[in-house]
Amino acid sequence: QLEESGGGLVQPGGSLRLSCSASRTIFSINAMGWFREAPGKQRELVAAITKGGDTKYADSAKGRFAISRDKNTVYLQLNNLKPDDTAVYYCNANRRTTGWDVARPYDDWGPGTQVTVSV
Repeated sequence: QLEESGGGLVQPGGSLRLSCSASRTIFSINAMGWFREAPGKQRELVAAITKGGDTKYADSAKGRFAISRDKNTVYLQLNNLKPDDTAVYYCNANRRTTGWDVARPYDDWGPGTQVTVSV
C-alpha cells in the first residue's frame, strides 16, 4: 500500500529525492515519514511530517534533508549525502496523533529503497 521510489547510488556530496505514495485504501493517515536501517543497526527516524505540517528530523538530517508532503504522498530531499547515510530507507504511514515519529511494527511500511553513498 506504500510505494517508494528514488533510491540509488550517489557520490558523497550528491543528492537524491525519495518519493512515497500511499494507496487510497490507507485512510485517515496523520503522519508520513522516512526511517532508515543500515546493516547491523536499528531502524531509525530520518524525518516525518503530519498532515498538519508538523515535522520531526533526526539530528543527522537537520540542515541536509527536507521532508514535504502532498496529501498522501511524501517526499524526502537528500542533499550533501555522506557515506554514513547509506541504508535502506523505508516509508512509514500511521494514524497516531502522538508518537507519530516513532516506528511501530504495525504501521504501514513500504518495501524499502536502497540509498548507497560511495565514491
